[in-house]
Amino acid sequence: MNNARAWLRSFIPQAQAAGTRERARAAAGAFIGLGLAGVLSYWSTGGSILLIAPMGASSVLLFCLPASPLAQPWSVVGGNTVSALVGVACAQWVADPMLAAPLAGCLAIAAMFQLRCLHPPGGAVALTAVLGGSAVHAAGFGFALVPVGLNSALMALAALLYNNLTGRRYPHAPAEKSAAAHPGFTGADLDAALAQYGQVLDISRDDLESILLDTEMRAYARRASVVRCADIMAKKLVTVGPNDTLAQAWRLMRLHQHHALPVVDGAGRPLGMLSQGDVLRRAGLDGYSGLRERLRLLFAAPGQGQVGAAMTKHPATVAAQAPMNALAPLMMGSGIHHVPVVDENGVLVGVVTQSHLLAAMVETRHAA
Repeated sequence: MNNARAWLRSFIPQAQAAGTRERARAAAGAFIGLGLAGVLSYWSTGGSILLIAPMGASSVLLFCLPASPLAQPWSVVGGNTVSALVGVACAQWVADPMLAAPLAGCLAIAAMFQLRCLHPPGGAVALTAVLGGSAVHAAGFGFALVPVGLNSALMALAALLYNNLTGRRYPHAPAEKSAAAHPGFTGADLDAALAQYGQVLDISRDDLESILLDTEMRAYARRASVVRCADIMAKKLVTVGPNDTLAQAWRLMRLHQHHALPVVDGAGRPLGMLSQGDVLRRAGLDGYSGLRERLRLLFAAPGQGQVGAAMTKHPATVAAQAPMNALAPLMMGSGIHHVPVVDENGVLVGVVTQSHLLAAMVETRHAA
């Protein structure tokens, strides 16, 4: 029963992704393209030729789906012209139109596949060459050039001008394949999947890759927004006060193997971060020569050897309930490796390092 319902639902038309503006753009393009092609065809042939009916189908692809491989200039001009040649040949060599018509459609599709110019209206062109009547039959193979070739070239020219003027790239040349891996797949993965799919897609490979990548990044951002900073932070805190000595802070760093310590006031609110680099810079160490002696002098100096004089003040903090992706702007490219996490009262409750963030990002992606 469920299978039957699913099968019946497949007949319901899917919602269109195109907005009102895009629909109006495509409809206006078809009007302009067909009008321009008709006028120029009429003028260039001295009033004997206007448009053939399959150009209406070509206009749908050219102006509604300009990114489609089926709508590119070679597909339009080559597909229609080759189909016309096949249709004329079938009409002349097969006397019975009941046999010539399906044969023309069949061979036109085969020829378009072989010449890489698959264009659906080409099937209608092939049938027109067989069933179009005495005027079409009298034109012979010239029918493939005028009006088919002429109409097709003018329609492609109109699409070239109109689509680019209205912000649609045309012709839609495929982008160079990138060897770099995307977060979840590589170009080779996509090529293998397309090869296994083995069917004609009405979308270019580079557009499909872009859509898949954008979808993946949006899904990752959604998942990352669910994970809170409190979920990934280090909760076992080792802190120092601004009046503690650098010697004390240095011993704590060595004991707990921390590269930095939060500096908090009496209420537990973060005042700054003290890193190993802060201590070394305070000692004026550009290298490691004489490290032990310089640290001894620094730790022994009153005032100069206090945490408050060496710490990085007013650190960037993040709320415990903030999503994990709020950390990226704070850490990426800013030189910040440790971010204090505070509660609703501004009291320190944890610290997130770049290692915590990276591990959480990997775990989030694998959980997808």
